[in-house]
Amino acid sequence: MNKVMKNIYFCGSIAGGRQYLEVYQKIVAYLKAAGRRVLTEHVVHPDVLAMEKRYTPEQIYVRDIEWLKECDGVIAEVSNPSLGVGYEVCYALRIGKPVLCLYRRGIFLTRMILGNTSNGVSVRDYETDSEWEKFIDSFLSRQG
Repeated sequence: MNKVMKNIYFCGSIAGGRQYLEVYQKIVAYLKAAGRRVLTEHVVHPDVLAMEKRYTPEQIYVRDIEWLKECDGVIAEVSNPSLGVGYEVCYALRIGKPVLCLYRRGIFLTRMILGNTSNGVSVRDYETDSEWEKFIDSFLSRQG
């Protein structure tokens, strides 16, 4: 029997750009409404950069790595290029965490994500909220 995915690590661009913030907020709200704990809920706060100023880069790195180790799965919205999100996805896969990468249909997505055939990664494009909801439901249910 597989472990139920209760603790989710959500990835979304912070320093690389915030144009998908509304989608990030909807995804996190959807996960919470489904009874999931989102370890990285702060990512959807409009002032996350200001909030994070009280921590050193090393503190943020250690905190986020601990959350990656603790989580049951990673959901990454990868429409906006982000070094941090790419690092988190790679790290999660390296330690055996299942990863769902979602991106807006029609954008040019890096081939390092789109072409990834690693065990445990799913890459899905969406146009509507109901599409990413379906992909999230499928991702969560296949694990639990």
